[in-house]
Amino acid sequence: MLNASYPYPSKRHLVYGRNGMVATGNITAADAGLDILKAGGNAVDAAIAAALMLTVTEPTANGLGGDLFAIVYFDGRYYGLSSHGPSPAAMSLPALRGLGMSELPRFGVLPINVPGQIAGIAALARRFARLPLKNLAIPAMRAAADGYALQPAVADHINRARDIYEPQLKAFPELETWFQVFGQKSPYRPGDRMVLSGHARALEAIAETDGEAFYRGPIADAIASFCQTNHGWLDLPDLAAFEPEWVTPISAEYKGHTIYEIPPSGQGIAVLMALRTLAAKGYTCHYAIEALKQALHHAGLHVADTEHMRQTVAVLLNDYPVRAAHAVNERAVAPETTDLLGNDTVYLAAADGDGNMVSLIQSNYMGFGSGVVIPEYGIALNNRACNFSLDETSANVLAPGKRPYHTIIPGFIEKKGEFRGPFGVMGGFMQPQGHLQVLLSQIEDKLNPQSALDRPRWQWIGGNRLLVEPEFDANLLADLRRRGHEIEISEDEASFGRGQIIYRYEDGRLEGACEPRTDSLVAAF
Repeated sequence: MLNASYPYPSKRHLVYGRNGMVATGNITAADAGLDILKAGGNAVDAAIAAALMLTVTEPTANGLGGDLFAIVYFDGRYYGLSSHGPSPAAMSLPALRGLGMSELPRFGVLPINVPGQIAGIAALARRFARLPLKNLAIPAMRAAADGYALQPAVADHINRARDIYEPQLKAFPELETWFQVFGQKSPYRPGDRMVLSGHARALEAIAETDGEAFYRGPIADAIASFCQTNHGWLDLPDLAAFEPEWVTPISAEYKGHTIYEIPPSGQGIAVLMALRTLAAKGYTCHYAIEALKQALHHAGLHVADTEHMRQTVAVLLNDYPVRAAHAVNERAVAPETTDLLGNDTVYLAAADGDGNMVSLIQSNYMGFGSGVVIPEYGIALNNRACNFSLDETSANVLAPGKRPYHTIIPGFIEKKGEFRGPFGVMGGFMQPQGHLQVLLSQIEDKLNPQSALDRPRWQWIGGNRLLVEPEFDANLLADLRRRGHEIEISEDEASFGRGQIIYRYEDGRLEGACEPRTDSLVAAF
C-alpha cells in the first residue's frame, strides 16, 4: 500500500568518505556520479555524469534545454563557468509589442532563450574531464532508454505541471508536445516507470559529437524548425553562435571564511552583498533578513548582462554594504522605495580523492520551462527570457542577443587551513536567501552542514512579507512580528529551496549533507 505520510520525525546524519563523494537531489544521479568516480573519473567527470542523469530523472526542474553555471576547484585553483544563453536576435520590445503583447508569456515558444547547458557540459569536459563525454553520458542514456522509477518529489511535480499546462493548451497549442513526452500517465505515483526514448537519442547525439549536434547539427535543426514553425524567435544562427564563458568567481570574506559566487548576470552577488552588510552591522536573524532584502532589491536594480550593469561589481561589494548597514535598523523596512546607490532548478556537488571539487547548478526555469518539448528528442526548452524586465529604463530590459538577470547560483566556501567545499540551495529567487541562511547557520550558529540544511527557513517575497516554515522557532517568530515583519506560515516545503553541501578537510576527509525537503542523497566511498 502506498502511503506518503511521515507521522514521526526523521533525522539525517552527515555522510563521510575519503575517495570521492557526490551529493544531489536525486538518488539515481548521485549513484551515477559515484560510479564514474569508481571507474577512474575525477570530480568533474562525476559532476557531468550526475548532471546528465538529472536531466533524465528530475525533468521537473532541469533539462537539456536549460542553462548551467559551475564553480570548479581543480589543482588548487578556482574556475567559474557561466553557460546561460542570450535572447534570440529577433527578440525585442518592438517585436513583442508588434504581437500586441505587453509582457512575455510564461508558456510557449516566445520566452525561449538559447539553451546554454549542453555547451557548458562540453566545456567542462574539454577542460577538466579524465574520461570521454560519451562514457559519461552512458548512465543517463540507459536510464532514459530503459526507464527508471520516479522518486516521490518528481512524481508530484509532474502531476503539478499537468495541472498547470492543461488549462493553457487552447492559448498555447505547442504545449501538446509536453503531454506527448511526459504525459504518459495521469496521475503519476512514486515508483512508476518513466521511459524517455527521445531524450536517449538526444544524449547519444550530444555524446558522440561533444555537444556539437545541439548547436550546429540535427538537434539544432529540430529546435529551430519547431520554434520557427510555431512563430517563435529562436533560430539556427542563435544556436550556432553560442559559446559559454569562463569567468573568475567573485568572493567576500565573512568571519574567517571566504565565500565564492559566480559574477553577474547571476544573482550570487546578492549573497556577498548581504554578508558584507552583516559584517558591518552585526548578526541577528532580523538583520540578516533586512540585509538580504536590500541586497536582492539593489541587485535587481543594478545587475544585468555584463555590458549593461548600472554599477560595477566593486561598487556593489565595497560601497554598497556600508550604506546598507546604515539603512538596516530595528524595524522591518520595505526596500522597494530605496536605491542606496542613487541610480525550479537542480544543484549538485562532487569531490574526488585528489581534492578537486565541483559546485554545479542547472535549470530550465519554472519547472519544465516554457512547456515546449521538441518531440523527436524529448528536449524541454527553457523560458528564461521571462527574467527580463520590460521597463525600458531597467538595466535588465529585454533586448536582442542579451543575457537576462539569472537566478541559478553555485556557491563555494573556504576556511583557510581547515576546509573548503561546494554548496548550493536551488529554487528560483529563494536561492540567495537559502545560501545566506545555510551559511549563517554554520558560521554564526555553529550548526553542522546537515543541521544547517535541516533548519526551518524564511523566505522574503516582497515588501515586509515573509513566508516561514511551520517548524520555525516560535520565540524568534514573535520577535520578527514585533519588528514589523508580515509573516505567513507556509506548508509548501518545495518553495524554500533544496540544497547539498560537501566539505573537504585538510586531512582528506569528505563530509556531505543533503536536503531533507526532497529525494536527495549523498553517495560516497
